[in-house]
Amino acid sequence: MGNLLGPLILGRLFDSVGRKPMIAGTCILSGVLLLGTAWLFGAGDLTAVTMTACWTVVLFFASAGASAAYLTVSEVFPMETRALAIAFFYAIGTAAGGISGPLLFSSLVSTGKVSDTVIAFAVGASLMILAGLVEAFLGVRAERKGLEEIATPLTAEDATVGATAG
Repeated sequence: MGNLLGPLILGRLFDSVGRKPMIAGTCILSGVLLLGTAWLFGAGDLTAVTMTACWTVVLFFASAGASAAYLTVSEVFPMETRALAIAFFYAIGTAAGGISGPLLFSSLVSTGKVSDTVIAFAVGASLMILAGLVEAFLGVRAERKGLEEIATPLTAEDATVGATAG
């Protein structure tokens, strides 16, 4: 339920403000908030309750950005290849994060040293900030546009080639 709240509340802003600034902003903000959480954790200023509250706020923004990015990435591909694009990016993301993440973070957190856990948080935060920056510079403005405006269907390109050849 918690990871649905961010997209539910912020969802309208992705079409009114724009997907590119909202995805970039939510990713960067969640990364900055996670860095703040890491700093507070390292200073010993968090209880179990306040740590959970920090993670909830971070996840609120991270889930909104990630949900929109996941859907938006498919829009930049022609309609005929969108399902494949979603599957490809999902598989790559799951493999990269699902394999390396647990290996890296479990080795850091299992040492029992606060500083190692802070490093784990900082790595995750840095990746979120990096994702936001990539979106800010390379993202496609897709709000209020038809899918065909964002990426021309392959069949339309074939029809254009056939019309000019004939």
